[in-house]
Amino acid sequence: MKVTLSALDTSESSFRPLVVIELAQDVKEETKEWLKNRIIAKKKDGVRRLLTSGIVIQVFPLHDPEALRKLEDTWYTRFTLKYQPIDSIRGYFGETIALYFGFLEYFTFALIPMAVIGLPYYLFVWEDYDKYVIFASFNLIWSTVILEVWKRGCANMTYRWGTLVMKRQFEEPRPGFHGVLGINSVTGREEPVYSSYKRQLRIYLVSLPFVCLCLYFSLYVMMIYFDLEVWAMSLHEDSGSEWTSVLLYVPSIIYAIVIEIMNRLYRYAAEFLTSWENHRLESAYQNHLILKVLVFNFLNCFASLFYIAFVLKDMKLLRQSLATLLITSQILNQIVESLLPYWLQRKHGVQVKRRVQALKSDIDVTLYEQVILEKEMGTYLGTFDDYLELFLQFGYVSLFSCVYPLAAAFAVLNNFTEVNSDALKMCRVFKRPFSEPSANIGVWQLAFETMSVISVVTNCALIGMSPQVNAVFPESKTDLILIVVAVEHALLALKFILAFAIPDKPRHIQMKLARLEFESLEALKQQQMKLVAENLKEEPREDGKEKVA
Repeated sequence: MKVTLSALDTSESSFRPLVVIELAQDVKEETKEWLKNRIIAKKKDGVRRLLTSGIVIQVFPLHDPEALRKLEDTWYTRFTLKYQPIDSIRGYFGETIALYFGFLEYFTFALIPMAVIGLPYYLFVWEDYDKYVIFASFNLIWSTVILEVWKRGCANMTYRWGTLVMKRQFEEPRPGFHGVLGINSVTGREEPVYSSYKRQLRIYLVSLPFVCLCLYFSLYVMMIYFDLEVWAMSLHEDSGSEWTSVLLYVPSIIYAIVIEIMNRLYRYAAEFLTSWENHRLESAYQNHLILKVLVFNFLNCFASLFYIAFVLKDMKLLRQSLATLLITSQILNQIVESLLPYWLQRKHGVQVKRRVQALKSDIDVTLYEQVILEKEMGTYLGTFDDYLELFLQFGYVSLFSCVYPLAAAFAVLNNFTEVNSDALKMCRVFKRPFSEPSANIGVWQLAFETMSVISVVTNCALIGMSPQVNAVFPESKTDLILIVVAVEHALLALKFILAFAIPDKPRHIQMKLARLEFESLEALKQQQMKLVAENLKEEPREDGKEKVA
């Protein structure tokens, strides 16, 4: 859309727009007038329909320069170790984004005990893999407790914000949903209708086979990586030089880069397929997208580590691969997600300033510059990628960190920089997103809890494979397997007991919610009694006189 100067000219100097709507170039005046009337009448479906039809290109709220500057000063411009201003983030970006930064901060501090224990463990028993039994045992308890404690902290925050108990709102069809016009049996309104049978056919006949094909391709790439590892090791054994010792890390680095590329390419394919499945509701779309992406990312990132640990049983190679995958993925994410977009945005900002300086007009040049600059900013697509990055990091730490104790330390260092880089991209790289209320981190809580269950199984298996435990059962491997399975079941039972014993909401919040519910019921009861009394007073008697209550 070409922004005209007259669109920003106004007789009221105090006027400042809150939201920008970008229209297609060939939009007729009647359509603009219709849209304006719908906005004035507060009809929510007007913009949604125009987004679906392509008449409206994008809708986004403008940044508030003064409020943003104050937020930046207390958030990331001064590189000091301090808590984030979560309430201020919530006031500017909304609860959903504030909860992500709150979880990022909590998870970073929760990693510190693992990092503190792992550092001396790494320094003093580096080559003694027998000793990882103690570290794995601590890992089991840690992965359970931190998630349960987070629920309580999350409840504290959302209660303070007033979003802990939210009524479920009726969802409107998502932009992009299409079908034959019909009458919605629930609302009685005319809207697109699409057969669920057709959607299921698309899911099971196209999407599912495609996901399986991608999983197979991921495993095929993994086997190529192992071939490269064998080649590098044989080359090092033949020459034994320093150059070939460095070469031992090259296959892992290449594989880590390939994993990141495959994850991003698959993400685009998953988004296309999920849109093509034509889900009516945004929640259904997000659930199907998250399932597709999590399954592929889990296999793509962790399959090689499981293969090395339980098939090759090479703990030295497992340590090397885990370290390379973790560090390489963290460096690539910092560059691709924050540094590169920020550099491109700064470059575009310089070009916009030059264009604005060439103008000679009486309009508010500052506002014009802001609209042009933010119009070209990237659109923040939600917290999906941010939570996914933390989910994979949690997997690296909880599944195999007993073999590489420095995993938690590297995760802590990465997250301290991640806080600042994510804050930078929210304030300076992306358009300001619309605020969305949230009561918790949603489906990601379940994803992290599922990963913690898998970590129990993985760490029990690693403990059972350790020479320290095998020495106790030198002859009977069957007894060893049975004992490991029994311990694994006992630990899973302990995990669920801990989850039940630690309340999701603190006691004082439970009492306040119960009090609030009681007061609401009392108010409703009094209102009903008042209505009954008024009806009795107004109801006429048969002799023409009114009844008196």
